[in-house]
Formats: sequence, structure tokens, C-alpha cells
Amino acid sequence: MLTNRRDVRIVWGDCDPAGIVYYPRYFEMFDTSTTALFERALGMTKYQFLKHYETLGYPMVDTRARFVLPTRYGDDVVIETAVTEIKRSSFSITHKILKEGALAVEGFETRVWVARDPDDADKIRAKPLPDDIVAKLKGP
Repeated sequence: MLTNRRDVRIVWGDCDPAGIVYYPRYFEMFDTSTTALFERALGMTKYQFLKHYETLGYPMVDTRARFVLPTRYGDDVVIETAVTEIKRSSFSITHKILKEGALAVEGFETRVWVARDPDDADKIRAKPLPDDIVAKLKGP
């Protein structure tokens, strides 16, 4: 499966008063990393691929994280993001935040590809992942 890597510097806005990353900020980092993975795989921005595939996106249906080492203001980390499972309309992603090569945080997501419900425009419903997206996420 395709893996994407992002270099990230921990900024003050990510941290609590002690200068340690406040745990909800990791989930924002994970969300940004999921978008970066899709943009790399599809060769277009999120705005472009949402329009191209007539989708509303891929909302989260399950998430969790495991915290191993603290990260602090000024730390340079690498976030590795990979799709670990693809089903008809859902997919799972794992994120690894590495600090000086060591695992600091591991995140897990399950997301669902969705579109407007044709029977009720106020609702969304799962939609099968397009075959070309599946092929690109599986990698070369």
C-alpha cells in the first residue's frame, strides 16, 4: 500500500502550557496527513478530487491513538501515513509519528467514502471507492 511521509515541526499552538503536544492536536495532524496521502496518490488537491469524483469526502467513523513518547515545542517529527485496508466504501489508515527515528505516537483511522443521498439531499451515504483510487492507494 502507498505510504506518504511528512516532515512536521511542532509549533507552540500544538502544545499545552508545559510545551508538550496537547493530545487532540495529533488528530488534526493525522487528518492533514490523510489528505496529503490522497493528494499524492491522486495528483490533485482535495478540492479538485472532491469535485472530480463527485464526493463529499471521507468522514471518520472510528479513530484511536497510542502515545509512546511525548513530543514537544520545537521538535521535528516525521509522520508516516499508509492505507492498511480497503473495503467497498471504507478504508483504514495508520499514522506513525517518529521523533528522532523512534515511534512517538501511532494513530488509527477508519473512514468512509461518501456522497449526498439521492433520496434526501440533507443526508450522506456510503459510496463505493472508485477503482482507480483503490489502484492508486495500493501503490505500484
